[in-house]
Order: sequence, then C-alpha cells, then structure tokens
Amino acid sequence: MRIGELAALAGVSTRAVRHYHHLGLLPEPARRANGYREYGLRDAVALARVRRLTELGLGLEEVRDVLADDAGRELHEVLAELDADLARQEEAIRTRRARIAALLRLAEEHGGLPAEGPVSEELAALFGRMAKAAAARPGPEPAMAAKEREVLALIETSAGAEAGERLSALLGQATAEPGAMERVYEVYALLDELAGAEPDDPRVADAAQALSDCLPDAVAAEVGARAGEAAEAAEEFMGAFFADFAPAQAEAVRQAIRLLVGRAR
Repeated sequence: MRIGELAALAGVSTRAVRHYHHLGLLPEPARRANGYREYGLRDAVALARVRRLTELGLGLEEVRDVLADDAGRELHEVLAELDADLARQEEAIRTRRARIAALLRLAEEHGGLPAEGPVSEELAALFGRMAKAAAARPGPEPAMAAKEREVLALIETSAGAEAGERLSALLGQATAEPGAMERVYEVYALLDELAGAEPDDPRVADAAQALSDCLPDAVAAEVGARAGEAAEAAEEFMGAFFADFAPAQAEAVRQAIRLLVGRAR
C-alpha cells in the first residue's frame, strides 16, 4: 500500500502518518526501488491503534508510553489517569456552567450585565441596583460610579473568595435600606464636582462627610480593622488607588476613611 491508501484505510490524514513517523509512533516501512514507502497490514494495524488511543484523549507522549516495548506504562494505568483528569474537567465545567447560569439569570432580572463583568453573583446584583439608581436620575451617570464598579471588581478578583464574599455582604448591607443607593449616587455626584478642584476646597470636607455617612457601621468596622495593616502589597494598592483620582477627590476619600476609622474606635 502507498501512504495515501494506508491513511484512508485507518481513517487519518497522510500528514498525520508522516507526523507519527517523525515522533517514532509508527515505524518507517521499507521503500520500493522508486523511493516510495511500501506499507503492509501490520502498518495499518499499528496506525489504527494509534488512532484509537488518540480518540480516547491520550496525548501523543502518552500514546508513546502505551506503545513502548520497555519501561512503558500499562494501558490501564494511562486510562485510569485520563479518567481522573476527565472527572476533574467535568466538575470544573459544572461549576463554570452554574456560575454562568446565575449570571444569565441576573442579566434577565436587571436587563443586562455591567461592562465590568463577569463578577460574582452578589456583586453583579449590586451593580444591577446601581444601574437602576442611575437610570432613575436625570442626566448621565456620575463618572465616579463607573470607577467604583471597576475598583470593586478588581478587589473581588484579587482578594480571594472569602474576602470577596465579605465585601459583597458589606456592600449589600450598605445599600439595602430604602433610599441608600440614591444617597450613594448623591455622593458620586459630589465627588465628580471635585474633579477640577484643589485639595483644600471646602467641598472636600462635605463630600468626605457625605461618603462616611452613607456607609453603615459594619463597613466602618471593616475599614477600621484594615487601617492598621501595613503590608507592602496593601500600601502599593492604596498608592495606586489614590493616584487614580483627581487630587481633591483623593483627599475626600482619605478624609472619609479617617472618619470611618474614628467611628470604629
């Protein structure tokens, strides 16, 4: 048989046959006088086995192990490892699909998902409430609202599952009371007004007090507990955090944090 006939018989491409030769998975047959390879039944049997093994999901290195005459792993050992790996993949897929399903439900409930997504179900719900509050206000949404969503998504991603859940719970509490989200948006508007102001502008103190007042005691306690942490990573983050604000906005947020720490004592 010629290489094309062998490939057709085993149900693979001629390119695959040449690749298997290159990797040593399929021995090179003898050549005719004209230089063409001459394949026999044994070659077809070996090639068909390679195809069956790869169709099970084995990588070519694993196929090499199975086909090895010495020091190779038994087929049942390789298949047991493959089965365990597939089980892990199935569990990961179930978890991912459950998360996607939750986010799709939220999209239906809130008329879409935020541009900052995908985020946790809890944070997506918070962003949905923000969208409703923004829609109820005249004019465009304050720029500070979008910036806060970006920062919250970053914190949730970098803080880990446990810290992210605690953050979402605190934020949910902060906006659960009637009118709470509306007050938050009033603070966003105050902060937006400081975009071109100086740090000593009298409005800075007003914005700081309003920001502190709209956050419940539980949030103040959390801020107070974290205020004493001097980890280098935390300091680096806070430096980048404040650098992203205009000077007067950064000063308002600093003053608000000091007010929250004072409440927690």
